[in-house]
Amino acid sequence: MVEQHNNTFSAWDYVVFALFLTFSAGIGLYHAVCGGRQKTTHEYLIANRGMSAIPVGMSIVATFMSAITVLGTPAEFYNFGTMFWWFGLAYGVVSLLVAYVYMPVFYKLGITSVYEYLELRFNRKVRLMGMITFQIQMIFYMGLAIYAPALALNEVTGFTLWGSVWACGLVCTFYCTIGGLKAVIWTDVLQLSVMWLGFLTLIIKGSIEVGGLSEVFRIANERGRIDFIHFEFDPRIRHTFWTINIGGGLLWLAAFGVNQAQVQRFLSCKTLRQAQGACYFNIFGMNMVLLGAALAGLVMFARYRDCDPFTAGWVGATDQLIPYFLMDIFGNYPGVPGLFVAAIFSAALSSVSSGLNSLATTVTEDVVKPYFNTNDRTNTWISKGLVLGYGFLSILMAYIASTMGDVLIIGLRLFGMIGGPLLGLFSLALFFPWCNSKGAALGLMAGLAISFWVGVGSIFNPAPSAKLPVSISNCTFLDSNLTTPLSYTSTPQDMTSPWTPEPPEERTGLQVWWYGMSYLLYSAVSVTAVLIVGIITSFITGAQKPEELDPELISPVCDIFLCCLPKKWRHVLWCGVRHRHYDEPTTAFGDLGAEDNAYYDGKKRTNTKNHDTKL
Repeated sequence: MVEQHNNTFSAWDYVVFALFLTFSAGIGLYHAVCGGRQKTTHEYLIANRGMSAIPVGMSIVATFMSAITVLGTPAEFYNFGTMFWWFGLAYGVVSLLVAYVYMPVFYKLGITSVYEYLELRFNRKVRLMGMITFQIQMIFYMGLAIYAPALALNEVTGFTLWGSVWACGLVCTFYCTIGGLKAVIWTDVLQLSVMWLGFLTLIIKGSIEVGGLSEVFRIANERGRIDFIHFEFDPRIRHTFWTINIGGGLLWLAAFGVNQAQVQRFLSCKTLRQAQGACYFNIFGMNMVLLGAALAGLVMFARYRDCDPFTAGWVGATDQLIPYFLMDIFGNYPGVPGLFVAAIFSAALSSVSSGLNSLATTVTEDVVKPYFNTNDRTNTWISKGLVLGYGFLSILMAYIASTMGDVLIIGLRLFGMIGGPLLGLFSLALFFPWCNSKGAALGLMAGLAISFWVGVGSIFNPAPSAKLPVSISNCTFLDSNLTTPLSYTSTPQDMTSPWTPEPPEERTGLQVWWYGMSYLLYSAVSVTAVLIVGIITSFITGAQKPEELDPELISPVCDIFLCCLPKKWRHVLWCGVRHRHYDEPTTAFGDLGAEDNAYYDGKKRTNTKNHDTKL
């Protein structure tokens, strides 16, 4: 029998959590008083381009391993099985695309804000449109990243709701304001280590409780949780091989490839090779996170296989399952729950700190510098003031999020709905040399409109639940005084045979193929809309002449993916862009001639910053 528990935080748990926050603040203080002391925007915003691959890679993993991920991904494996594991393949493909297709263009240009690239490629209006879209996305997400884990922990552990919101918000604002990007990266390293330690502790203790990992997998397999073979092409099925690797891949490409919070970390690396090394580490790091979340979810299911806490009414939402599981097995070990709560809030701090730094960077680089005649020292102080202001704004957004109902679902969909159009905008710029500024602007607006249409529509027309069956046949409840055990039995559902998904519920009109599509396809739909509208509009309004573009602004995808083709064939596929071949010296364009070389050199001096990529 599984008993309901009412364990709450002890004094030692609060001590462990307070020590973690103190260490995080101490890292910011160290970088504020040592080294360059964050006196220039170059140091404050991109760490003097002096970071190496491993800490940057760990920071990238920590940034998007949000508290929502720590709480939600184990619950995903608990409720829906192991199809989510295919994201491990998507992470690998996306990281390689970022390393060789997207990030080298931004790095070689020597920019600080990724939206500066949009001005070089199009014009300042498109740059501001992209920056404002990003601001809306991150401001809402930061408030959610603080509030969602605080709410889940408060309802299960009794951990102070608004006390934790203010503590995390103030500590994160403090070390970001005084320590700059270096402090953000090194606190991410600490926080990711704590997150991994928290998962490991939970997995070891939980598996011991149910008889070992072999027993965990046996139970999970019997109850239909081990499942990797959904290859259907039906877009209405929540998770298939195709929706995860195509739709989910584009979702993560938007997060890692063109999001300022991530690009800024790549740009802080010493060399391009170091930045690419951070991408390689990202493959390892994200898969380790996925493995930890998968094992935690399966171990949790093995313990509650016949007594689901959500169905029993012991938790109010599935994202509270991990905190409940934590207090169930560690409630009598003072200090250990505090460690795992520190792990959860590590994820929150890493997401918020990256948001604060990137938001301040975009305003400084995209608004202050282009429109105001200020010196570097003034810009540095403006950046610090912006971080401070955005920190308090994130706490305010947490209060707003508390009034919005199911903020977890709304926030995740909003993040995806905005990320897709931004990915489409940058893809237009990088891969389609004919696209002009009018096509880019109209394409972005079309992508946002399509994305919000399907995203908001699906909230009001939700698809049928695809959760796997659970049971409460072995629960022991407590009465209203939480003292007297009451036995409860029900007829358990038949979960001894392999589970097969039920066909989607018959619905009509847009509910079937539009609002009923998998949430992972939102990015794919919006990217497609941006590309189609952007290209058509560009040709209608007068396409950009590829030969007039600086070749450094266009990603040489033909040379990357079709390197086995002869040079002349690849030259034709450049469509007029004056690239050089990868197998030729950087000082010449091979057969293009001296005139083209002079054109390239002149454009590079005009449109890009001098920066040694140290290849």
